[in-house]
Amino acid sequence: MNRFIVLISAVTVIVFLSGCKPMSETVYDETAGLNGSFEVTKSGLPVNWLIYTPKTVDNSDFDLILDMSEYKDGKQSLKFQVRGCTAGGGWNSPGFCKEYEAVPGASYVISFWVKNNESEFFVRVGGVSAFDGKYEKIVRSSEKIDSWKYYEHKYTMPKEEKFNRFRFELNVLSKGSFWIDDIKIVGSDGKSLDPTSR
Repeated sequence: MNRFIVLISAVTVIVFLSGCKPMSETVYDETAGLNGSFEVTKSGLPVNWLIYTPKTVDNSDFDLILDMSEYKDGKQSLKFQVRGCTAGGGWNSPGFCKEYEAVPGASYVISFWVKNNESEFFVRVGGVSAFDGKYEKIVRSSEKIDSWKYYEHKYTMPKEEKFNRFRFELNVLSKGSFWIDDIKIVGSDGKSLDPTSR
């Protein structure tokens, strides 16, 4: 009887977990580095980012485009063509994120370029642990940006040892066209954060 209960419980858990929808899509490539200019792609996605795609974002209508006609660095940028979405942010809105191993108390400089037409976008960074995070907003804007605009922000990780990961996150919060390119995340030692830490 106990074996039967264990078997039924295991099957129930497997069925439940298989029905869970992923919050993002990702493809890793250890040779691609940060891939902040979105040059390396697999299966239609830029590698080494957690992407909130049309498959994972509920109540949204948008396309994720590797745009070879508009770019700041390399040969393409990442474009979000949004026809409708919620403004909830995180995995509830079009966008992407990535966490990296980081040193508590260390400072990092984050930079990137954007273009924007009618959408509202939001970028934040933070020191995170498994259950907590301390974030700073880099930008939240619906400004029309016809020519590439540069953003730079210095972030210092919280000193508590539990905050040993750095998180970068971008969301598009309303309909419109948004492009991003040439993301860089550099420590005070001049080195990029480990792009393949998961």
